Amino acid sequence: MKHNFGAGPCILPQEVFQEASKSVVDFNGLSILEVSHRHKDFVAVMDEAIALVKKALNVPEGYSVIFLQGGASLGFLISALNMMRDAKKASYINTGAWSKKAMTEAKKAGFEVIEAASSADKNFNYIPKNVAVDPSSDYLHFTSNNTIFGTQFREIPNSDVPLVCDMSSDIFSREINVADFDLIYAGAQKNMGPAGTTLYIVKDEALGKSTSAFLPTYLDLKTHAEKDSMFNTPPVFPVYASMLNLRHLINNGGVRGAQERNEAKAALLYNEIDSNPLFEATVGEADRSNMNVTFLMTDESRTDEFNALWLENDIVGLKGHRSVGGYRASMYNALPIESVQVLVDLMKHFSSKG
Repeated sequence: MKHNFGAGPCILPQEVFQEASKSVVDFNGLSILEVSHRHKDFVAVMDEAIALVKKALNVPEGYSVIFLQGGASLGFLISALNMMRDAKKASYINTGAWSKKAMTEAKKAGFEVIEAASSADKNFNYIPKNVAVDPSSDYLHFTSNNTIFGTQFREIPNSDVPLVCDMSSDIFSREINVADFDLIYAGAQKNMGPAGTTLYIVKDEALGKSTSAFLPTYLDLKTHAEKDSMFNTPPVFPVYASMLNLRHLINNGGVRGAQERNEAKAALLYNEIDSNPLFEATVGEADRSNMNVTFLMTDESRTDEFNALWLENDIVGLKGHRSVGGYRASMYNALPIESVQVLVDLMKHFSSKG
C-alpha cells in the first residue's frame, strides 16, 4: 500500500476509484467518456453533484452552484471580472504564491489592487491578523489554505465589503458558513475529485452586476448559473467522479466527520514534529494547516538517510516545495490516519537511531 502525501492531484477513496473505473467501461451502456452531456443520465449526474454540494456545505437559498473548467488559475480572473463594481478597487490578503497569482489577474482585469495584509516579511509562514480593508473596495479576496507554505485561516477575515475566497485546497475539509461569502471557488483536485473541474458557489445577488468592459460570455458566471453548468460541454468525467466522492463524504459523516478526522490526523503529525528533536515545523501553532503540514530537519546532514527511509516504506509525495524546502505532508480528506501513523512511526524510529 502506498501512502500518498502528495500535494495534488489528491488521494480519493478506493470506493470512488472503483466505481468511477467501472463507468469508464460501462456507464449506461456507453462509457462515461463518450456519453452525451445532454443525455438524461448525465444530466442526472450534474443535478446530483450540485445537490450534494449544497447538502454537504449547507448552502443557503440564494446561491448558485456551478461546475466549470480552468482550475483556480482561471478562477482568479473569473472572480475578479464578475465582482468588479464601480470602484474598480479590490483588496487582497497576500499569504503566498496563490494569493499573488490572484492579485496579478485582478490587475490584468483592470483593478486597482490593494494589499490589505501580507505575510511576505516572514516567507508567508503565518496568517496576517491586522487586515486593513479599503472600505471602497469592490471585494476582499483571500486564500483559505496555502498548500506551499502550510498555513490556513482559522477564522474568516472581518470585512464590511463582499468576501471572495479561493478554497481550492481545503473545501469540504471543515465546516464553513457559505452565507459569509459572495463568491467561493475551488479547483476539484484536493478534496472533491480529479483535476478537470472547478467549483463555484456564488450569491445570486452578485450575478450580472459586473461593470467590466471585458466580460466574455463564458467568463460570466451568470451564463453558467442560468444554464445549470451546461452552457457548453462540461468536464463530464471529473464531475461524475466528484459526485461519487461527495456521496462518499456525506455517507461517512459529512463535512463534520471529515473535519474531525482531519483534526486528528493533523494533531498526530504535529505532535510528533514538536516533540521530535530532529524535526521542526515551519509554521506557528495558531496558523498551521490541517491539509498541508510543512516541516524541516534540524540536522540536514541526515536528509538523505531520512529520504531513503520514507521512500523504502512506500511513502510518496513528502518532499517539500522548493519555496520552503524540507518536507510537506499533504493530508486531504481521503488520506487515512493509518498512513499518518506510518510516517510518525518512521520519524520516531529515525530519531531513536540518532
